[in-house]
Amino acid sequence: MTIVFGIIFLLIGWRFGDWRNFKKYYPTILYFIIGDLLYNMLTYEHSLWTYNKDWILPNHTVINLFVMVTVYPATVITYLFHFPKTKIKQIFYILFWVILFIVWELLNLHVFGLINHFHGWNIWWSFLFDIIIFLMLPIHHKRPLVAWGLSIIIIIFFLTVFNVDIFELK
Repeated sequence: MTIVFGIIFLLIGWRFGDWRNFKKYYPTILYFIIGDLLYNMLTYEHSLWTYNKDWILPNHTVINLFVMVTVYPATVITYLFHFPKTKIKQIFYILFWVILFIVWELLNLHVFGLINHFHGWNIWWSFLFDIIIFLMLPIHHKRPLVAWGLSIIIIIFFLTVFNVDIFELK
């Protein structure tokens, strides 16, 4: 099912995204991927959520890498290309994408059994985190250093709230 979702996102990105200007979005795509890689590294011994194997992809790591190379680029290229100029439209646009990602997670969590939550993580934390993601992408696109500074604060917040002890990392 993960492959189906990845293909759907790629098709949406291909149809509605700005692939001709890929280089313009490339730094923000990498920002999105690096954020997920950091999550996986910092929470290696204390996962808040993981992917379960599906009928083709064998484990969390392979599934996560697949999502990074399909869903994330398609999302960034589509999301930023259509990002509105006015604040009120931005709010509704961000909410649309947050709801899209929450529905995707709920399907994977309750219908397909492809995601598990741990250590107090739940759909409400995912909702907050998705809001943060979709606020941070346009910030990074325009002001990457500001986004990285805010990201450090956000990372510290989540590590603290979920008692992730970085001193116990490998």
